[in-house]
Amino acid sequence: MSQTFIFLEHSNGKLKSGSKELLSCANNANSEIHALALGSGARNAAEEAGTFGAKVIFVNEGSEYSKYNSELFVETLASAIEQSGSKIILASSSSATRDAFPRVAAKFNAGFASDCTELNLNGDTVTARKPLYSGKCSAQVNFKNCDIKIVLMRPNQIPINDPSSGTPEVKDLQTPSIEAKVTTTEVKASDSTRPDLTEAGIVVSGGRGLQNADNFQLLSEMADTIGATVGASRAVVDAGWVPHSMQVGQTGKTVAPTLYIAAGISGAIQHLAGMSSSRVVVAINKDPEAPIFKKATYGIVGDALEILPKLTEEFKKLLA
Repeated sequence: MSQTFIFLEHSNGKLKSGSKELLSCANNANSEIHALALGSGARNAAEEAGTFGAKVIFVNEGSEYSKYNSELFVETLASAIEQSGSKIILASSSSATRDAFPRVAAKFNAGFASDCTELNLNGDTVTARKPLYSGKCSAQVNFKNCDIKIVLMRPNQIPINDPSSGTPEVKDLQTPSIEAKVTTTEVKASDSTRPDLTEAGIVVSGGRGLQNADNFQLLSEMADTIGATVGASRAVVDAGWVPHSMQVGQTGKTVAPTLYIAAGISGAIQHLAGMSSSRVVVAINKDPEAPIFKKATYGIVGDALEILPKLTEEFKKLLA
């Protein structure tokens, strides 16, 4: 039986959807799953991972993991991977994992593929697919001449299995003794209660067609109605209407929701690169020649300021 190691990302002990996807993929491939959970709530995350098929889970709930530190996380990941003995390593693609795992790959002389949208596990054989050139094309990734294979997957790409009964073996992992050259002193987290853009199943984004920052309230009202997260184009972020944490695009966050609603966004290639993996795209724009319509599943030609309130009212009726 093949063996897969998964780095679990969680929020206060509740697994993020991307980790559930990877657990489901490995479980469906009949691979024995080993995993690692760090920080406050790691044991709760480990218990939940057991219901998705994880057999052995390393945990460390030390406060030193409350803030990301590349040196500490890399040494911790390397220690857990060595103890596990796994040759297939999976994690969700996030700012932290994109920073840490190339360093882990260098330590083990491993094959590495990041930001993938498809994953196939067949025994010890791993194939993946990843977008290239801002999503204009994609490449199939095969691993050769390497013992260890590392894949970072975009969230919202793999169906999640229903949880079942399962009690994993939980092992305490010792904190590596290192003299860190860099210390993280502060992390400014968003005060939003909505899911992070990269994890959200529905995203409603606004651009310059909303005319001013106050009109983003229209998106917030819609998001609250349908359980979505609010995003934005680079133009409005640069204009100071909304914070950079809301930016979707090549220089912002890459999203792959089930539904993406683009209101007043023309569709510059940099923005399309950040949302091209969305399953259904609804575009609202006054310009019928706007590039966003070429990507859209459904297009509405009109003023977003007039259409958004009407859509929200219809959603409220449907969900009442």
